[in-house]
Amino acid sequence: MSDTREYIIDQAYGLFLSRSYEAVSISEISKAIGLTKGALYHHFTSKEELFKAVIDKYLVLDELISPGIETTLSELIRNTVEKARKIVHVMLGEQPAFIPISYMALFVDAFRHYKGFADEKEKILSKEIDKVKLVMDNAIITGEIRGDIDTTIMAINYFSLSTGMIQNLMHNNSPKLAIDSLRDQLAELYKLLKKE
Repeated sequence: MSDTREYIIDQAYGLFLSRSYEAVSISEISKAIGLTKGALYHHFTSKEELFKAVIDKYLVLDELISPGIETTLSELIRNTVEKARKIVHVMLGEQPAFIPISYMALFVDAFRHYKGFADEKEKILSKEIDKVKLVMDNAIITGEIRGDIDTTIMAINYFSLSTGMIQNLMHNNSPKLAIDSLRDQLAELYKLLKKE
């Protein structure tokens, strides 16, 4: 039963990604997965519930920074790039055509049709920025980076680069190049902050 549920989520993801929440009907979903509407409703009570399951599986924007793992800013950067790589892999899955604008549209649909999605992501963002600030504060104490840094502003900048990976995906049209670009951008930020 869970295999069928996962299959439905995976097929619906492709439909929501290639079109939009509004444009995809339950009839189209049931036809695409080869199940009757009744069978589909056995697993999901509504299109909204199915959409939420798709978003929860594929738009994984949980913690980018693992608490307690990073001890230096350099380690934080390495771990951030690796976590971003994993997130992109989950988001893209096995989709045959990589169309970055489709992912952006799916995000917009999530904000519009998934109650609580925006609030949840805002909370995650605030926690992530706080974690980066703590790592930077510690990096000043240990002498890893300069002491004249406003760690609050730099933590926001750091996280803006991390979330700006969507723009990198749009610009490069390649997950690998987007990750490489993120790595390079964070490395340049590190050079600016590093104590001489």
